[in-house]
Amino acid sequence: MTKIFIFLFIIALSVVSFGFTRTSAKFVKNAFAAPAPTPVKGKPPYSEYRGVTIGLTMNEARAKLGDAKDKSDTQEYYVFSDNESAQIYYNEAKTVTAVTITFTGKLDAAPTALAVFGEEVEVKPDGGIFKMIQYPKLGFWISYNKITGDDPLIIIAMQKM
Repeated sequence: MTKIFIFLFIIALSVVSFGFTRTSAKFVKNAFAAPAPTPVKGKPPYSEYRGVTIGLTMNEARAKLGDAKDKSDTQEYYVFSDNESAQIYYNEAKTVTAVTITFTGKLDAAPTALAVFGEEVEVKPDGGIFKMIQYPKLGFWISYNKITGDDPLIIIAMQKM
């Protein structure tokens, strides 16, 4: 039952993160009252996943990641272990527009927020973390979301702006 909840949560997060227009995204941002993203000029320490970056072609991404569990011309789902999976999203030009990496259960292989942003990140009293930083000159943003509890979860997302 817990695995089903995690799967549904990931699907819901993907829809919220990637499926809305700018207007809808503003509504969702206000509805959840998440902290505003911080625009930054430099390059983040974590700007690729397994060699896949925003803007990479579909064929290059597939060559780096191997066979997807599910694939189409717009989205692919990869499972690397019981604790690590990723979704890659493509636009009409067949280039990467977003990457979502999910770590569940044992989080040893997951990067820390410090490794993702290169700076300390505020930890909530329950141990959870949420931070989003925009990199306008690079044309994408990165978010880090850690949920603690019996089934801990870390989701790292990168998306073209």
